[in-house]
Amino acid sequence: MSATNMNMSRIVFYEDRNFQGRSYDCSSDCADLSSYLSRCHSCRVERGCFMVYDRTNYMGNQYFMRRGEYADYMSMMGMSDCIRSCRMIPMYRGSYRMRIYERENFGGQMYEMMDDCDNIMDRYRMSNCMSCHVMDGHWLMYEQPHYRGRMMYMRPGEYRSFMNMGMGNMRFMSMRRIMDSYY
Repeated sequence: MSATNMNMSRIVFYEDRNFQGRSYDCSSDCADLSSYLSRCHSCRVERGCFMVYDRTNYMGNQYFMRRGEYADYMSMMGMSDCIRSCRMIPMYRGSYRMRIYERENFGGQMYEMMDDCDNIMDRYRMSNCMSCHVMDGHWLMYEQPHYRGRMMYMRPGEYRSFMNMGMGNMRFMSMRRIMDSYY
């Protein structure tokens, strides 16, 4: 196996809990797992990190999965439904930089972050984060302080309105970098 193949991300989805039933190996993004499996109730991350979603086309609730076995992730994570799509998170080994904004369209207070923040209210006296610009790195944003609650994966780019991204009135209160040590 070549060096590039050894570093490739890989997740295996199973139709039933405890790695039973038909399976599907995946090494990249997949917008609709129903093309391969009628349902998906367990998975094994063999290499890399992935975001999995409970709706097709990378929509709905998101869950971060790093290397490990998830025999019944629905009860572990409180998922109401099975996995419908997944996105591979590429390994990144550079600096991290993100600007968070109090209001939509980069309005209101702005703070630049280069490391994890377990509570934007405590650190910045900021009660809301409605948009952001990820300049460097891959990040997870959480609706509650201390990396709890629903999460959203943010890769480099401009995010002018979290409400327009199908997150409703969800607020983000903590942010964490997806580090290469997770792989």
